[in-house]
Amino acid sequence: MNILYDCDPGQDDAMALLTALGNPDKVKILCVSTVGGNQDINLVTQNAGHLLAFCEQQIPLVKGQAGPLLNQLHVQPEAHGKTGMDGSNNLDRYNYPVRKDNTILFMADILKKQPEKVTIVATGPLTNIALLIKTFPETLAKIAKIVVMGGGIDHGNVTKLAEFNIWTDPEAAQIVFDSPLEVVMAGLDVTEKTTITKKQIASLQAGGSVSKLAGNLLHFYQKSGEQFGFIDSPVHDLVAMEYAIWPELFETVPANIKISTDHGDTYGQTYIAREANDHKGTENVLIKRLKVDLFFARLQKSLLFLDQKLDS
Repeated sequence: MNILYDCDPGQDDAMALLTALGNPDKVKILCVSTVGGNQDINLVTQNAGHLLAFCEQQIPLVKGQAGPLLNQLHVQPEAHGKTGMDGSNNLDRYNYPVRKDNTILFMADILKKQPEKVTIVATGPLTNIALLIKTFPETLAKIAKIVVMGGGIDHGNVTKLAEFNIWTDPEAAQIVFDSPLEVVMAGLDVTEKTTITKKQIASLQAGGSVSKLAGNLLHFYQKSGEQFGFIDSPVHDLVAMEYAIWPELFETVPANIKISTDHGDTYGQTYIAREANDHKGTENVLIKRLKVDLFFARLQKSLLFLDQKLDS
C-alpha cells in the first residue's frame, strides 16, 4: 500500500510515522508533508526531518501550509512541549533535506504518477488536504481513501464540542469530509480509549535505539497528559496509521460526518447528520473500536524491526 503522510509531529505523529517505517512489507510512504498544528510549521517540519534522518530514510519531505485557510494558528506547547515533540534532545543533531517544492503541487504530481490508488493518512489540521482537493480535483480518482485523526462525536478537547485538529481549520475539514472520497475518522471517542501504559513505555525505553527514542517521547507525552486527567497515554495519531495498515483490527460504521463552521459554541464540532437531504452520497466511515490488546503490540513490533535494522 502506498500512502501520503500529512502530519504535524507531535509525539503521537512520531509513533504513527515510526510504525509505517517499521512495516515496509505493507507500507511505502511516498511523501511526508507537514502542516502547522501542534507547533509552527518550521518546528513540525524539523521534527519530521529529525525522525526520518534518525531512521536513515530517503523519503521526500515537504513543508506545507503554515496555518489554517481563514484563521490564526494556535499551537499546543502545553501538550507537546516547546519544540512540538519534546522528550528526546538527541534528535537535534540529525538533519534532513526539505524539498523546496510547492507542497500541494508536489502531492498532486505524486498522485498523478501512481498506477494504483494511494491512501492519505492525515494526523494534523486538514489544510493541505483541502487545498489538494480544491486545486487538483483530477487527483481524486487516484486517492483510495483519507484516514483522519481528528474530531469527536461525543466531545472535544479544545472546546466542549471541538477537537484540536478539526477546530484549528474547520473550513478545511469541511472540504475534506464533504468531498466524494471515503474519509475515515479516528476521533477522540476511540483514540482516548486507546492508551499505552507507563509499564509499556518503560519497556520501550529499555529497548534498542528506535524503541528507546519512542519510549522517551511517550514518557514526555504521558507526563504531559496527566495535566489533562490521563494516567495512561492516548496515542491519538497512531490509531489512524494502524487503521490504514491493519483495517481488519477495527470496527467501523458508515456515518455522514459533518463539520460545524458556524462561529460560536459549535465551531469545529464534528457531528453525524441524519437528515435525508444532508447526505453527500458517499458515506464517510467512523472508527468505533479496535482490538486494543494488539494496539501496543503492533507499535512494539514495528519499532523492533527498526531497531534490528539500525542497530545491527
